[in-house]
Amino acid sequence: MFEDREKTHISELGEFGLIDHLTKKFESTKPETILGIGDDAAITASDFRHQVISTDMFVENIHFDMMYSPLVHIGYKCISSSISDICAMNATASQVLVSVALSSKYTLQAAEELYAGMHAACEKYGVDLIGGDTSSSVIGMCINVTAIGYANEETIVKRSGAKEGDLLCVSGDLGGAYMGLQILEREKQVFLENNEMKPDLEGKDYIVGRQLRPEARKDIIDLFNELEIRPTSMIDISDGLSSEIFHLCKHSEVGMKVYEEKLPIDQQTYDTAIEFNLAPTTCAMNGGEDYELLFTVPQSAYDKLKNSMDISIIGYCTAVHEGKELITKSGNVVSLEAQGWENFTTTTTKSDETQTED
Repeated sequence: MFEDREKTHISELGEFGLIDHLTKKFESTKPETILGIGDDAAITASDFRHQVISTDMFVENIHFDMMYSPLVHIGYKCISSSISDICAMNATASQVLVSVALSSKYTLQAAEELYAGMHAACEKYGVDLIGGDTSSSVIGMCINVTAIGYANEETIVKRSGAKEGDLLCVSGDLGGAYMGLQILEREKQVFLENNEMKPDLEGKDYIVGRQLRPEARKDIIDLFNELEIRPTSMIDISDGLSSEIFHLCKHSEVGMKVYEEKLPIDQQTYDTAIEFNLAPTTCAMNGGEDYELLFTVPQSAYDKLKNSMDISIIGYCTAVHEGKELITKSGNVVSLEAQGWENFTTTTTKSDETQTED
């Protein structure tokens, strides 16, 4: 929607002019937002609730590839994945702060596209953009998002509350984002070899969308409230199911058994994995960037969850000495390994997270 507009160099506006230009459509709608964009710091009121804050960094050629990632989707994904961290605390996101560093190759119109995606995500999740920073960069684009949420003390969920016997559950389906990435990387290589070839994404819309424009599962938090369920522990799946299981086990000091036959895998994900000669289970366990919620609940919550179409019970918590195991469809027991995304060890475009719990 921005292709035909005359290009404007960001230097023509300057830092504060750029901030004013990009954020003029963002309006503060939350009563907690006392002071938004325009001062040295933003002011929010907590009304005796706990404030939950998370921050994420997104770096060009590390977390996203400009060859196949539209700027509007990058903006949306940065906000969505940051809000996912707030959801993982069983809290409601209310504000975000965004800092962006851009190299000289980016025009004002490119920055507008990026912020258009952020604006769409803010509207979708009902959050206010209340500040941030801008800087120049010598190597592409870097984005930092700080998300702020609120929850009552008694409803906040951490990674450390799982107990032996608790049910292990996951929202949505797994492995789709990873397979979407494989499709995009394949088409990128085809284009690099012959730039007259157009990408072939037919029949892959769901998994490509899972990679380029993921959604935070705020609806699951709303469902918990509706069903009067408080998970005993929770984490969002950014680095892969296996890695997140390891996090929950470490913080809660429990073991876990996961059943392969219970893993929720979309048919498109399954078929594409087979097409790439990959095991669908491996993609679901280690793919990452699904931004689904992995959580534990007491067995007493089973009746409330058993009929949910969007929550799968995939295993249960055991004593810590029993370790972390996958029970295969054939009944074999396999020790789990955390093989998901690790930062600073690869240039594959996947997300990493850093969060602060209060």
